[in-house]
Amino acid sequence: MGAVTDAITAELEKLSGHHTAPGLAELALALARSIDDTDAATARAVAGRELRAVLADLRRLAPVETKGDAVDDIAEQRAKRREAQRRAAGG
Repeated sequence: MGAVTDAITAELEKLSGHHTAPGLAELALALARSIDDTDAATARAVAGRELRAVLADLRRLAPVETKGDAVDDIAEQRAKRREAQRRAAGG
């Protein structure tokens, strides 16, 4: 695979693209391969513009990531501290 195809494959995995919109994911890969396979600047520009649009659609369709933030970290630490206190108190 080429550099663009590798990068798009990694992004699709991160976005769960093959699960949420398999057709768009395959289109993105086909466009990436066409960019990697050509030396024609005009063809690369057209494919790149279309690839950018397809990726924007895939990002909008991607499930929302539930990654914790600082508030979640503090809440988790507080819960652990309370559990430790409860155990120490014999409860």
